[in-house]
Amino acid sequence: MPHPDDQYYYGYQATNPLLKLKQPSQRDEASHFQVAEFANQPHITMPDPSTKKRGRAGGEAPQPKKKKVDFQEEPAIATSFSVTKLRKPQVPPVVALTPGISLPESLAFDVYEKAEQPAPKRRKNGGAPPPSEMALHSSAHRSIDYTAREERFKSVDTLLNHFLAIIDPLSGEIEVVQAKKMVVRGTVRSKQAPPEAMEVGLGQPTFSEMRMQLGEAFGTKKSKKAIQAVAEDAMLAARFAGKLGDEDRALVHTIKDSSHHMATREELQAAVDSARPIPRGNYDADEIQDVYDPAEIIGAEVLNAIPIMDWQEKVRNQEPVEVASRFVANRINRVASNEDATQRLKLMRYLLWVLIFWFNTSPARERGTLNVGKRDRLREVLAPAPEVVIENIRRKFSDSGMMRKHHVDLLMTHCCVFASIVDNFEVNTLDLREDLKLEQKQLNQYFLEIGARLKKSKAGDNINHIAKLALPLQFPKMRMPPKQRR
Repeated sequence: MPHPDDQYYYGYQATNPLLKLKQPSQRDEASHFQVAEFANQPHITMPDPSTKKRGRAGGEAPQPKKKKVDFQEEPAIATSFSVTKLRKPQVPPVVALTPGISLPESLAFDVYEKAEQPAPKRRKNGGAPPPSEMALHSSAHRSIDYTAREERFKSVDTLLNHFLAIIDPLSGEIEVVQAKKMVVRGTVRSKQAPPEAMEVGLGQPTFSEMRMQLGEAFGTKKSKKAIQAVAEDAMLAARFAGKLGDEDRALVHTIKDSSHHMATREELQAAVDSARPIPRGNYDADEIQDVYDPAEIIGAEVLNAIPIMDWQEKVRNQEPVEVASRFVANRINRVASNEDATQRLKLMRYLLWVLIFWFNTSPARERGTLNVGKRDRLREVLAPAPEVVIENIRRKFSDSGMMRKHHVDLLMTHCCVFASIVDNFEVNTLDLREDLKLEQKQLNQYFLEIGARLKKSKAGDNINHIAKLALPLQFPKMRMPPKQRR
């Protein structure tokens, strides 16, 4: 068995493998473990049982030499702690938060304190005086200014204070120092131009002149018009003050050359009218029936292909005609019984097919668009419409089987024009509003787009909205922005 003292010796050497072990003594060779020393680190091997030596029988084993280890005694730590001092220094320590920024370690701050209010003003509140506000500022960084402020919220931080504790572990005394919680923000320092750069030299254009030159070169029509108005005001002021100089004359010629190609208000209004989603019309006509001609809007070939004989025979035989439109159902007997109104009857049947086409649209995947369905489905719902009529409706009010905002507005204005022609250019909008499922305000806007006049007529408890087409047509005017006050 190994000697009890050998455990400390071998255990110490085994746990420090970087230290070389000393040569084992004779007693060590006879012990249970053997120690071998290698070039790099010690290694412990088990002894061979056949070569193990017995201890001496006659004498006692020599005592090993023990090393003395001196341990430095640490001072005793106090078992209890207590607060012995509470200080409120004039410049308290700061508990700083730095959200989103990283402060350099060697950054120095300047301390600023807000002046306290006079005593009479403080007593008006009746409470304790508010704590003094302190701020820290540092401009030591080359491009960033750091400012630390107290961020207090009335509902949370009014009664909340922060303290730092300085603990003496030997005596158990704790010194508490009141601190301030502050938030550090960083702002990029703006570059300041030197005074000589701010002075305008002789012959150099001012900022306003350069701005006007840029507006004349790259500005919109609206900005160029505003520049022209400013120049005209300057000329009027110069006329009263004296004659124009050479620079003023040059500016006048420059503005004149750059603004001669600008569109007038009449040209802009004409461009807006041509872009409206309304049927094609002859707006220079002398008679209202010549403004919107069904043969021009639909096409003479398509209009002649519309069948009306079946409707005329049913009305003549006093048989009911079933249609999917309230507007058409309330007028079919009156129009079909008039032999001189064949064109209006064809137009009314075309209007019926347009309404059925609108009824069978469905929302598409793309937002704000409608799907008109396949051709086989259209042939089924529009029967007995000829193929030329179906293709005419499909091409006029859709694009590749999709209806967008422009197509929807175009269909609505066509329905308004067709309804006006069927009712001799003065129509009650109630039936058409029910067919199109629109609000009265929306339908009124579509009638205004085709140049109609709107009025209300009271019949008992009901109010009828009447749309009338009459020359001259009154289209919505282009909205002009209000003039800005100077």
